[in-house]
Amino acid sequence: MDFLDSNLHSPQRRLIELRIEHADLDVLIDRISQASEIDELLMRRLKKRRLGLRDEIARLERELTPDEPA
Repeated sequence: MDFLDSNLHSPQRRLIELRIEHADLDVLIDRISQASEIDELLMRRLKKRRLGLRDEIARLERELTPDEPA
């Protein structure tokens, strides 16, 4: 059971979840931007969340990528 729990909370799994959420936000932002009336506050919040996700994805990728030997 510990093995399953550790996989559910692994950094690799978190990275996948973040990438999925980022892709979902991309689609949502595209759809909202095509609407006749755009809720600017909602768009700003969604874009801010997407940017935060991108930063967190980059951070996790740095942690998971081993440094190359010099």
